[in-house]
Amino acid sequence: MDAPNKTDLRTMRLRQWNAKRDVKMTTPTKSPITDKPLRVPGQSLEEEQRKLYEDKLETPLLLASCFLMFAGMEWLRYYVGFPPRPILFTSVALLLIAFFVWRLLRLLPQYRALRQGVEGERAVGQFLERLREKGYHVFHDLIGSGFNVDHVLIGPAGIFTVETKTRSKPLRGEPLIKFDGNQLTIMGREPDRNPIVQARAQAAWLKSLLVESTGRPLNVFPVVVYPGWFIEQSAGSLRSIWVLEPKALPKFLENEPNRLTPEDVRLASYHLSRFIRANERDRSAR
Repeated sequence: MDAPNKTDLRTMRLRQWNAKRDVKMTTPTKSPITDKPLRVPGQSLEEEQRKLYEDKLETPLLLASCFLMFAGMEWLRYYVGFPPRPILFTSVALLLIAFFVWRLLRLLPQYRALRQGVEGERAVGQFLERLREKGYHVFHDLIGSGFNVDHVLIGPAGIFTVETKTRSKPLRGEPLIKFDGNQLTIMGREPDRNPIVQARAQAAWLKSLLVESTGRPLNVFPVVVYPGWFIEQSAGSLRSIWVLEPKALPKFLENEPNRLTPEDVRLASYHLSRFIRANERDRSAR
């Protein structure tokens, strides 16, 4: 039998390679990432900001752009001798542009507030990340049923929910917040939504979640932080909740006794991370 020449060998190798490729293409595959990554600071606000643009601004902007293009085409037809209808298309385009500008001006304060909230949560989140060096596990943007918890700390001093309130400061005067243990005022005025009630409800929800999942009587302490503001507290006002500037939080934690063992810290962190990832899977499947 004659030995195969070089051309035959190349043909055989090519067929073998194609056969292997076909097997790979027809074999079912899946992602090697089995769990969704944990959420980042400000992710809920960023999602709300994107949803605001997609729901309220994207459609009128696209319509205005399309009719503006049509108007340009009509003017082109007018100049090259085709039967024109520029007035009709220009009128529609101007109306749509006016509608977009009107909606943009109405939504701009809300959009800026969301952007400021994202920046505040990111800044506080990055600051809290430093607490990992002191044995704390840090979680961000924990999604509940119709609400979110900005940050969660689990470490030697206990479990803490951290609600970030990024408020614009006055151009003049001292940015002052007063807190007496139940009532909070900002520059002498009460906020529209009571952050104390909100923070306590978040802590109670997280406590119920962890007690149910771990079977341990784990307490959760609420914290509200106002970046860049001066906080004036009355005597005894911080017994059941902390209202702080974020930079004061590490010192408060250092002054607290150790309430959790390393095993409790790992247990609570594990169950919370599993809840977050399961929640993300459910949200992705919707």
